[in-house]
Amino acid sequence: MSFHVVLYEPEIPPNTGNIIRIAANTGASLHLIEPLGFAWEDSRLKRAGLDYHEYADVSLYPSLDEFLKTIQPERIWAFTTRASRDYANASFRAGDVFLFGPESRGLPDAVLESLPPEQRLRIPMRANSRSLNLANAVSVAVYEGWRQLGFDGGR
Repeated sequence: MSFHVVLYEPEIPPNTGNIIRIAANTGASLHLIEPLGFAWEDSRLKRAGLDYHEYADVSLYPSLDEFLKTIQPERIWAFTTRASRDYANASFRAGDVFLFGPESRGLPDAVLESLPPEQRLRIPMRANSRSLNLANAVSVAVYEGWRQLGFDGGR
């Protein structure tokens, strides 16, 4: 079983397109929580995802609650600049959910507060930096998780 990458209300089509490529190349499942900041048919999304759409497992949900009811994950990791725990200090397992917020505002407080503080992770950055690009942050998280699993299924 792979990881589940969840984009909560993503806003920028090329980021989602690049994350489709990450999912296709790592075996992670990608879950998009509406509303999206773009149309699924957006040419920028398709261009960034190139021809990887057919190789990626992508699902769309009307709400985070609907995703949770459908997948029933054992564990959710929320990635946020407001966490104190470093992602490299977490031990990931197959089936874990990596949850990311919209590019302009991050995950809402209510979503973050629904998870224990130890399941809120940050990616270290230099002082006075705001955040990483969403696709880059997803890449860091997914590849670290996959590394911990010995790159199972990779070549």
